[in-house]
Amino acid sequence: MQDPMRDPQPSSIVPVLFGGDVLIYTWVRCFHERYGLTSQVYATTDAKMLSSSRFCDYHVEPGVDRSDVCLDLLRELGPKLRAEGKVGLVLGTGDWYARTFSEAKDELSQWFVVPYIDFALLDEITQKGRFYELCDELDIPHPKTWSFGCEADAPAIDVDELSFPCIAKPSNSAMYHYAEFEGKKKVFTIETPEELLWLHDELKRSVYDRELLVQDLIPGPDDNLRTITCFSDAEGDVRVWSTGRVILEDHMPTAIGNPVCILLERNDAIAEQAARFLKRVRYRGFSNFDAKLDPRDGSYRFFEVNTRPGRNTYYMQIGGADIAELIVDEFVLGGGGAPADPGEPKVACDRGLFTVVPKLVVRRTVRDAEAREAALALFREGKAQNPLFNPEDTLSHNAWAHLMYLNHIRKFNRYVWKARG
Repeated sequence: MQDPMRDPQPSSIVPVLFGGDVLIYTWVRCFHERYGLTSQVYATTDAKMLSSSRFCDYHVEPGVDRSDVCLDLLRELGPKLRAEGKVGLVLGTGDWYARTFSEAKDELSQWFVVPYIDFALLDEITQKGRFYELCDELDIPHPKTWSFGCEADAPAIDVDELSFPCIAKPSNSAMYHYAEFEGKKKVFTIETPEELLWLHDELKRSVYDRELLVQDLIPGPDDNLRTITCFSDAEGDVRVWSTGRVILEDHMPTAIGNPVCILLERNDAIAEQAARFLKRVRYRGFSNFDAKLDPRDGSYRFFEVNTRPGRNTYYMQIGGADIAELIVDEFVLGGGGAPADPGEPKVACDRGLFTVVPKLVVRRTVRDAEAREAALALFREGKAQNPLFNPEDTLSHNAWAHLMYLNHIRKFNRYVWKARG
């Protein structure tokens, strides 16, 4: 039998996906729409909007968010797919999956296509201290940043050298995934020295042993945030990019910073800065950058690079790029779909709105009048798209998707509207 890994065909691909969030359904949907594929999805709990989908086979696997359990599953599944003449394509949600697949890429590649950068590069650029060094080298603005060790015997933070309020977050989100303590958040807004000392002590007592970053607080609301998603080839040349204005973020403590509403908005300046970074490190595949407009000087300050597609990657699809085709052409078919001139990337910024929240949440929460009206106009025109709403999927899937959608009203009422009074 011909080896499917040597002469792959799109029809032989089996997307093997890990997680149960919006990104995973985005992949399920896009792989089916473009190639008619049925994905295999593995998650720790029953995410109803996925398990009820007709376009995936959903498996609940306790502990699959741990690298050992995940890799053992792939070691068992890989030879079976290969024997069936199938090409497994591994994708996950969250930094810990990206790190796991990257670190094990040499082993996994005997059975699967693994569309993540090599581990040495991933480990380097996801350390935010190193990311900021590269930004300085490339003249890319970023917040002023201090770093503090979180080993059990690390010295206490000298709070006298800092100004408050400030932002605090772990330098390595993949390792932070495994830390457990009461009051855990993705990102902390620190109002007082006492709060920072508490957080540092909690991290020192946890399994997290990387650095805690403390950053200058860039003033301004959610709608000053920008997201940049790029897809680059093996030379690090960007083939496709999308930019958007994040007009709303999730405000749940464990999900702070996740964009829930993005206005497609072309921004060549920040796309060019992201492209210079990717070329400098010869990055291949999907990447995502977060930046924020600093009203004090008009610059866009870059926070980090995510070495994976973000949960909101469907905004690139809305902008005019086929994200499933991009990953299949580059990683499965060997770049056959690359443009003749990589110096002229496709700009996927067609007019539209990515949203997983209802119009009511946008109307009541977005404070910038111009951004709010632009988003509401897209709702009225039918150009506001939620990747979970799929008329081709089951009634059950769409019912669960609408429940998730409406649940944001309750969440914003609890975490935002009540606080505003």
